[in-house]
Amino acid sequence: MIHLEKALENYGLTKKQAKVYLACLGLGSSTVQRISQRAGLARSTTYEVLEYLKEKSLITIFRKKTVKYFTAEEPEKIIREAQIRARVLEKCLDGFKNIQLKSRFQPIVRFYQGKQGVIAVLEEILREAKEMLAFNSAEDLFCYLEDYFPKFVQKRMKKKILVKTICRESEKAYERKRLGPQQLRQVKIMPAKYEHHGFMVIWKNKIAMFALKDDFEVVVIESPELAAIQKALFYFMWDSLPN
Repeated sequence: MIHLEKALENYGLTKKQAKVYLACLGLGSSTVQRISQRAGLARSTTYEVLEYLKEKSLITIFRKKTVKYFTAEEPEKIIREAQIRARVLEKCLDGFKNIQLKSRFQPIVRFYQGKQGVIAVLEEILREAKEMLAFNSAEDLFCYLEDYFPKFVQKRMKKKILVKTICRESEKAYERKRLGPQQLRQVKIMPAKYEHHGFMVIWKNKIAMFALKDDFEVVVIESPELAAIQKALFYFMWDSLPN
């Protein structure tokens, strides 16, 4: 009987409703008392469930003198109802797909605070990226993330994720450029006068912007269109900078 209960639950009934329906089906026309005993439920609970099943047209009621008798509708009726529901949903499928399609063009924005939030997003990049475009202040990466960033680089290399990065001019930036070939990294240097503290990463259809100086904050935007704009800006800068 367990599999029959599960089938009714999949149809949309609760566990108690399924038990009562099956008890009623097995007894034919019967009283609340007998149905509750067979279903293993309290009489008051069984009565409430029977009233609900009646509203759903799965149970019919008739009186014999002063006693109510309950009869389960044929199982074929449940199957017909399920088929009707499925056909109604099928007719609406195009409408559902249109809603889904529209939602794909709406950016998904997430916000994280704290160092663990920064690390969580960097780990997300490692899981998903095949290539990264980055814009950063190399000094800040090693100043504020000194206990994590070297591990990030090692993991990135192990996963063979290529990175193009534009670094603000500094000793650390030139070091990154020098080590670039052996660390799957291409580096171009921008003038130091464009001061900033943090970095930005673009991968797939996502953009992550990290603020590091005063507090650890990250904004992640998932949008094919916005990511395409950022990639275009990145490559414009990349192509404008000397090798």
